[in-house]
Amino acid sequence: METAPASSRKSGNDEITLLELWRGVWDGRYLIIALTGVLTLIAVAYALLATEWYRASTLLAPVDNQSLADVGGQLGGLAALAGIQIGGGGRSSDEALAVLNSREFAREFITELELQQLFLDADDDQADIRDAVRFFHESVLRVSEDRDSGHVTLGVEWTDPIIASEWANTLVSRLNEEMSERASTSAQANINFLRSEMTSNNVVALEQSISRIMEAEMQKLMLARGNDEYSFRIIDHAEPPRVRSRPKRTLVVASVFVVSGMLSLLVVYIRGAFRSSDSTSQG
Repeated sequence: METAPASSRKSGNDEITLLELWRGVWDGRYLIIALTGVLTLIAVAYALLATEWYRASTLLAPVDNQSLADVGGQLGGLAALAGIQIGGGGRSSDEALAVLNSREFAREFITELELQQLFLDADDDQADIRDAVRFFHESVLRVSEDRDSGHVTLGVEWTDPIIASEWANTLVSRLNEEMSERASTSAQANINFLRSEMTSNNVVALEQSISRIMEAEMQKLMLARGNDEYSFRIIDHAEPPRVRSRPKRTLVVASVFVVSGMLSLLVVYIRGAFRSSDSTSQG
């Protein structure tokens, strides 16, 4: 008696398996519809009831103090011998971004604007300013930099679009003030030191070198005190956004619908497998 080839038997088993799978899905169609429908309705309710957040963004360009950098490069050796630093190393915008993302800068911003209670969990009695700073960095402040152009986008997310835009513009203003104050303090300290060195030195050549370094520091002091946009120039001020940034309702509902449909199919398949196993063991 001839037997069917192994490939034919395998093909037949595959067809039966697919047919059984389709029958299982069809038999469980009401469960699939119910489970998918319930989860999708929950997603719709969440999307409609969830707190709306808005993102206000401002576009910044780093200020190019190239003339000061050139002077600093020419006098860097002399300044090093005098024990001071002119212009700093690397890009000034890198330092400004580091300050912007620092905990100290966030703490001062939160404290002076009295925002601590807004950022803390009212049910947590042990929460303090550190928790407010962490919430600010994780949920409110958004900073991104285009390394090619150097442009920086500072964004603030909050439930009120007007407040979000006000905070974004205030952060830029405070950052420029902070960097200007730091540069001014550093330059003034260097100038005072150089003046004392000049009065205690009678070597003409050294006095000339100190004068050149002092000139560079005075230029730095002038730029710091006379420029409201010391580190970043505002290209585009933040305005109250009209469209929320989250939740993205369509995306949430569509994602839950797809995932719940796949989950429903998995539940039906597992249930069918258990039933098939039970019937086989009983037979």
